[in-house]
Amino acid sequence: MKPGIPALALLATGSAFAVSVAAAQTAPPPAAAPAQAPFAVPPYKNLKVFPQDISRANLLSNMKLFSQSLGVRCTYCHVGEEGKPLSTFDFASDAKEHKVIARDMLRMAHRLNTDLPGITGDPSARISCFTCHRGSEKPVADVPAGAVLVPPPPGAPTAAPPPPKPPERGAS
Repeated sequence: MKPGIPALALLATGSAFAVSVAAAQTAPPPAAAPAQAPFAVPPYKNLKVFPQDISRANLLSNMKLFSQSLGVRCTYCHVGEEGKPLSTFDFASDAKEHKVIARDMLRMAHRLNTDLPGITGDPSARISCFTCHRGSEKPVADVPAGAVLVPPPPGAPTAAPPPPKPPERGAS
């Protein structure tokens, strides 16, 4: 039996397929797309306390901490309209006073966290925004009457005099 034209065509097609598979297995792989870091973002503008190379995830984590610690939203410090996409916000703007205050508070917390282990003797002693704010815009404090909040000047009494005792019941 002689092979017909369809059989020859099938044989030729099968041979061509086998050659192309072999070539594909030995050819170098296609060039990979350049790797990008996860959460790649353009360079930040106007970072003054955070490092310029802070990851997007770390920066967003800090912003979430501020929001929760003070019970505020992004528009408390950043120029933007509540309810609009964050892509419309001007995060670089210093137009809001709260942003400038927040930077000062971050610097203060950093200084305290640098000194606190030496003061307390506890190497893990740290403070955060929540330490004082407790979810409120203004720091929450229950300072007892007569408490000394700053060291007194030299030679000054170190404590307020005790309040007078109320008269005892039944005493005349």
